[in-house]
Parts: sequence; C-alpha cells; structure tokens
Amino acid sequence: MKTRVRIAPSPTGLFHLGGLRTALTNYLFARKERGVFVVRVEDTDQSRLVPEAIPDMLESLRWSGIGIDEGVTGIQSTKHKVQSTNSKERYNRIKKLVIQKGNFGPYIQSERLEIYRRYAEELLRKKIAYPCFCTPERLDKVRKNCQAKDLPPKYDRHCLSLSEAEMKNKMAKIPYVIRLKVPNSGKTVFNDLVRGRIEMENKLLDDPILIKSDGFPTYHFSVVIDDHLMRISHILRGEEWIPSTPKHILIYQAFDWSVPVIGHLTNILNMKGGKLSKRDGDVSVSDFRQKGYLPEAVINFVALLGWNPKTTKEIFTLAELVREFDIKKLNKAAPRFDQQRLEWFSGHYIRQKPVAELARLCAPYLEKNIKDKNLVKKIVTVQQPRIHTLSDVNREIEFVFKLPQYPKQLLRWKDMGDRAVIESLRRALKIIGKIPASKFTLTNLEKPLMAAAGADRGPLLWPLRVALTGQKQSPSPFECAWMLGKNESVERVKAAIRKTA
Repeated sequence: MKTRVRIAPSPTGLFHLGGLRTALTNYLFARKERGVFVVRVEDTDQSRLVPEAIPDMLESLRWSGIGIDEGVTGIQSTKHKVQSTNSKERYNRIKKLVIQKGNFGPYIQSERLEIYRRYAEELLRKKIAYPCFCTPERLDKVRKNCQAKDLPPKYDRHCLSLSEAEMKNKMAKIPYVIRLKVPNSGKTVFNDLVRGRIEMENKLLDDPILIKSDGFPTYHFSVVIDDHLMRISHILRGEEWIPSTPKHILIYQAFDWSVPVIGHLTNILNMKGGKLSKRDGDVSVSDFRQKGYLPEAVINFVALLGWNPKTTKEIFTLAELVREFDIKKLNKAAPRFDQQRLEWFSGHYIRQKPVAELARLCAPYLEKNIKDKNLVKKIVTVQQPRIHTLSDVNREIEFVFKLPQYPKQLLRWKDMGDRAVIESLRRALKIIGKIPASKFTLTNLEKPLMAAAGADRGPLLWPLRVALTGQKQSPSPFECAWMLGKNESVERVKAAIRKTA
C-alpha cells in the first residue's frame, strides 16, 4: 500500500509552531517513504472560524519549504475580493478561492456534509448508531450526577431506550444528534508508533456524537471517514488525540474498515514545562516570519523538537532531514521551546548567507526604503555577524538615517576633558581625511585608526564613534564611518569638534 499521510488543521486560528512540527514530521515521513503528503481543512466547528486561517497556513508551509502533493494546495489572490466584515461570510468567500488538487476531494470538510450524512445513516440502519434528542440541560444534569458519584461523565443512553416508532416521530419534529453505540465490554487496543501499546476499556468510553444537530459532523466522525476515503495509511498527530483514538478505532470497526497506523507526537512545552501558549511569546509561524527568522533555521529547530537523529550533528537542510529521518527516533519525552536555541540556529544560517542574498532579504526590514543598494550591502555586511533575525538589521544603526543628537559629555572617554576630546577628534579627522573617497573602505579605515589608537584605544575611538553615531552602543567606528561614507563622516566629526569647543 502506498504511504499516504496528511495534516488536517482547523481554521480556528493562525498556523502555530506545533502545527508546523506536525506538518514537517508528516512531510519528512512521506518523502522518506516516497509517499504522498495531503493537506485538508477540518472546518466543522463553524462557531470559531478565522477567515485568514487557510491563507496563513498555506503561506506558512510555502515559506517553510514544505511542499503539498494533494488536497488544499494553494489559494488565489484574496486582494480586493473579500470585503465583508462578517467573519463567517469572509471565511466562505476565501474558501471559494482555495485551490484543491487530487482524486479524493473535496478536501474541505464543510463541502463534504452529504458524504458524512450518508455514512451516518448506514450506521443508523445497522443499529450501531442511534439518534439522541436530549437537551443541553438534561445532558448537564447527567454529567453532574456522574461527577457526584465519582464516575466518568458519560451519557446514560436515555434515547437508546426509545421504541422505533418514538424515534421516527421525534426525528421528524425535534433536532437531534447521532451517537455511536460503544460496546459495554472489552477493550480497544492499538500500537502507537511512538508510545507502543495503548489500551482503553470500552466501558469507560462515552457514546461519541457523530453528527451534530446542525448537520455538521464532529471531528471524531469526519476524521475517520476522510482518512478512509482518502486512503491515508499513517496518521501522525498530536498527543492530545490519544484519548479519542479508541473512539476512532471503534468507528473504523463499525464499518469493517482497516485502521491506519497511528502515532502521537509529543506536545511542545515552554521552558517551565507547561503548555506552550501566546504568553510564552511567539507561537504562530507568522510571528516568526514577520520577525525575520530564516525558514531554514525554523525548520532545523522544529525538526529537533521531539526527534533525535542519534548523532552530534545539529545543522540539517530540509533535504538532509529527509535522508536522515527515521520515525523510530521520535521521542516520547516532550520537548521544550528554547527561544535562545532558535536564535542560535537563525544566527548560524544568517552568517552562511552571501551578502547579496542577505541584503535582498533584509531590505524590507530596514527603517526606511533605501534606494542606495550599495548602502544596504554595507549595512548588511556590518550587521551579519551581529544579528539573529532579519529584523535585527536595524539594531544600533539609527545614526545611518538621521543626524545624531547627543550631549557633548557623551564624547568623553572616562575622565577626558573638552580639550582632550577636541585633540582626539582632530587626530581622527586627519586620518579619515587622508583616505580618498574611492578608497574609503573598511580595511583602509581600520588599519590606520587602530595604529594611531595604540594599546589604549578608548581615547581615540570612543569620541570618534560618538561623533559619528551619537550612541553609547553601535558597531565599531570604522564600520560606522564606512557606512556613512567619507563626506558624511568628516562633517559629523567637524560638528562634534564645534559642539565641544
């Protein structure tokens, strides 16, 4: 059987780091097995739809380099086409722009309602499922009674005792849900790819709702129907679905279908061991995109969250991850999100970039639209060893875009007086002035200035750096002068001398 895996995100929020990790794991497994990576959208929860969720998910996968073979593969431009302020209406308009590819569609659940209804009616005919007419008030009372008796909060099967005539009469008049009749005895067992044998006593399971009163399926029902019809061979998803898996297996068995191989990935925790959430900082992939983390760094970082290559190697390209990936090396222990480690990865990849490419990537993050491409390259050359994200390119270079404003006391190195500051600036100005504009390079600046500074660099270099930048912290004075150019550097040193005189 051909390996077919999928991710099936719900469009109830922006695509988050855990979703990217699940997508990457499925993608690597599909590529390693020469299989198919499918993306479908599970939008049966109509109350929590986020209109931008599908475009955001697709852009996050594209940015990450994770190619989609089948399913929801792209979206037409949404510019000037989606104007409604109603979120559900906006979602439905965006949904019409989604590009679907494959032989097992539709790949959006809200477009498959008739399919789910047909299979639910089959289970009703087999007496494996039954209609339930209980009100929310009655269900709440049943739940509280169970809790008072320290029992699992299960439905009491009140509607299963109705006669055939009563059921048909109520179905014609009253909204109802369809429930699966779970066996009262025995165990449901499966071998998890990550965790090994897992079993659950059936008597502890509630009768899950398959179809809600609004006609939409629950996740439990739709996921089974879709995975079967789309011929999914392996399911790799988050560990939060472990308690639901026995219910899913029982639905497979109700149809006499083969159950795919199932593995549950550990959840990503924060550094304190709790659930990773927005309170811990960036958790959506778009956050990392906007802050200028390189996609190869995020992929490398995410791949090692819960997967151990069993080597000392840490740097992997996506192609190398495909070659090295082994599903047996997925960890049972939950990984922790370490922001500093992610920054280390991003900084590493930034330093490997050719300056021309990095300049192109950094240009949108600079404080203003710089038309001078040579200046952009200078800035990037200076910043490349110092930054961890593309947005860091602005760090401590405000002086490039505006004249510095500073008190003259800032020009002093330690206990220097005004006269000493002026003499220092004149020495620096003389050195800078001798360098022709055509040879005003970083090397030609650093060599003579360092030679003039000698062992005690502060008295010469500190006043020069402040004169050029007006900042306590900045790149070196040679780098600052090089970025500004000869004429601007000379004018700023002269201005500092006038300020101090």
